Amino acid sequence: MATSYQGNVTSLTQSGRDAAAAPVIRTIGFAELGRALRRGWEDFKAVPSHAIILCVIYPVLGLVLARAVLGYSVIPLLFPLAAGFALIGPFAALGLYEMSRRRERGEQASAWDALEVLRSPSFGAMLGLGVLLLALFVTWVATAQAIYIAAFGYEGATGISDFATRVLMTSQGWWLIVVGCGVGFLFALVALCISVVSFPLMLDRHAGAGDAMVTSLRAVARNPVPMAAWGLMVAVLLVAGTLPFFVGLAVVIPLLGHATWHLYRATIEPELNPQPLPPRAHRERKSAADFPANLFPWRRKDSA
Repeated sequence: MATSYQGNVTSLTQSGRDAAAAPVIRTIGFAELGRALRRGWEDFKAVPSHAIILCVIYPVLGLVLARAVLGYSVIPLLFPLAAGFALIGPFAALGLYEMSRRRERGEQASAWDALEVLRSPSFGAMLGLGVLLLALFVTWVATAQAIYIAAFGYEGATGISDFATRVLMTSQGWWLIVVGCGVGFLFALVALCISVVSFPLMLDRHAGAGDAMVTSLRAVARNPVPMAAWGLMVAVLLVAGTLPFFVGLAVVIPLLGHATWHLYRATIEPELNPQPLPPRAHRERKSAADFPANLFPWRRKDSA
């Protein structure tokens, strides 16, 4: 289903131009947030099996993490690990952005099409920003562990009931909740500011990681209240997805991934003079019967 606004044609900074024009940021409101979620849900309904295949790793990973945490008596890290999904989710949703982009243009979208992001000229930039988000995730988990140690020392909880009693029934536990949530909010704020439109922009216009992060910061500065509301919506939906043994993430993650693409479309003005990508070089198809001779092309030339 094509959306009411038209997508940008992908562009690269050409050698004949010093720099690509800076993207124009729109002022958005709460209506655009709701519209992005609705369109994200429509995308998910159109290709639910593909979205679940792409995102099934999240509930599986959540269950594995939960089991590992329980097995090694580090229960306090279970919540930070689950909450950390929000930090690396923007990168992991690249395939979902691609599917929404194709549906927006009236093209067929499938799991194989989602893998086209691997061939994007800006995939290196996406990977670089993804590594940055992963480093942010690791730092958050280490910080959460340090906060817990500051509150209760190195003695681990003996079980879930013991951990719940410590957190909910003691002054140290309330201190842990306040400080942990405050610090977690700061990590989430950093991730939101640098990535809310970065990955869709790199996929759509093939911008560099630096330009994409600057544009994301500009978008947040232009729309602080709607972006804060978007971050809150993401957090609430992720928490709701983790409650039924992380299985809900199989729906929440693709919904948010598709919705993020539509939020990008609502926030960034279309490019006025898009430059098409140069066509990929044709690769000659080689027959399996030529193996292993096709590993030595100079011998074929000599024999000819």
